[in-house]
Amino acid sequence: MDYTSSEWSISMLLRTVKILSATGVSCVGVFAAVLYFAQSTLIYPSNFPAGSRTEVQTPKSYDLPYEDVTIDTKDGEKIKAFVMKQTDSELRVGGQTVIICCANAGNMGHRLPIASAFYKILQYNVVLFSYRGYGLSTGKPSEAGIKIDAEAIFKYVQADLDLNRAGIILYGQSLGGAVAIYLTEKYQDEISGLIVENTFRSIPSLIPSILPVAQYFSFLCHQIWPSEQLIKKITKVPVLFLSGSNDEIVPPAHMKYLYENCGSPGKVWRQFANATHNETYMKDGYWTSIIDFSTDFVNKKDQ
Repeated sequence: MDYTSSEWSISMLLRTVKILSATGVSCVGVFAAVLYFAQSTLIYPSNFPAGSRTEVQTPKSYDLPYEDVTIDTKDGEKIKAFVMKQTDSELRVGGQTVIICCANAGNMGHRLPIASAFYKILQYNVVLFSYRGYGLSTGKPSEAGIKIDAEAIFKYVQADLDLNRAGIILYGQSLGGAVAIYLTEKYQDEISGLIVENTFRSIPSLIPSILPVAQYFSFLCHQIWPSEQLIKKITKVPVLFLSGSNDEIVPPAHMKYLYENCGSPGKVWRQFANATHNETYMKDGYWTSIIDFSTDFVNKKDQ
């Protein structure tokens, strides 16, 4: 999760507790009710920061060529995406395509610095999308719905001969890592590599550290994202784990657990000193680690 969105979610929960407690409702009942009925709002703060549902920065601001596409899901939602293909034909059809799975706040426009690095440094085709209820995509976010969105994007990429010619890599930060792990476990034979950064084991396992006062109510959590189980089943895809040593939102132990329990024979661990949850991708060696991973594992896998 993003630091700012997590801080906002906790503040909103505490304000709700104070209001309901003042009316005579017990705190225990309040926590149980809020955690159960409002957890999607807490976990998926799609309106944060202000303007996130109406203002989406485009790749043009980063001098990136792009198509603005709308993808229909099987349950009737419309998912917005930016598709950035390499202009050089050899790179476009002979290189990799990375699908970027976003964190839990903001919209795809907020991840354009990441998209730009993949496009310009690694020379990948890039597909960036906003989950349902985020940015200009329709619907309301939920674990089940976001999984449908991710699969729709993946199938779109598969159907495009330019994007699917060489290989598909999945990249996800925080919540996006859980989304990417879900897709990888389901489509292992069709994915060249997986990159996850500062991702949690599961939502219930994260509650004690991010909201200690609610740890005894973790059993009420219906948004699970069970990466700790799915990661064990990934046995065919190389995986790069990127961890910030000073992550204040997702304890680094979560990432270490995912790495140690990953079933892939081609797994790589990289930890960045003094890196917080939202700053890891800016640390020295971050993009070099991705380049090395691509050279040593992803490109060889496609040969």
